[in-house]
Amino acid sequence: MLFRKFLLATLLVGLSLAQISLAQNSPQDYVDAHNAVRAEVGVGPVSWNKTVAAYAQKYANSRIENCELEHSYGPYGENIAEGYGNLNGVDAVTMWASEKPNYDYKSNSCVGDECLHYTQIVWRNSVHLGCGRAKCKNGWWFVTCNYDPVGNIEGQYPY
Repeated sequence: MLFRKFLLATLLVGLSLAQISLAQNSPQDYVDAHNAVRAEVGVGPVSWNKTVAAYAQKYANSRIENCELEHSYGPYGENIAEGYGNLNGVDAVTMWASEKPNYDYKSNSCVGDECLHYTQIVWRNSVHLGCGRAKCKNGWWFVTCNYDPVGNIEGQYPY
């Protein structure tokens, strides 16, 4: 009887940890995080797209060996991030959105530092989203989100 209780407790802990590892990495988590940033500037929502998501996950999986921050140069707009610990999808979106102060709408340019991750998030014509996440061999996480149609078109305003 004691062994059964131990086994049940172990199973429950394992299920809890599995639930924690999925936290903030579901398609809806990515969509909600993006749409919160987009709503701040009055841009319509993005929706999850399975084709774009499959592309993103395949690319994330290809980064497992070296986890280098290297763009895929594929058919979609793209934001990438890497981090240690438990970098989740919402963390990555928050990191990209933190570039907002570096974007000057009046001049439609980045001021001082990077802002192109932010402008891709809020690009009004990008309406389909797909993201992927993979744990690299060095223990870090690689996160990518892809956007369709592509954003950050030179000379155009994001919103």
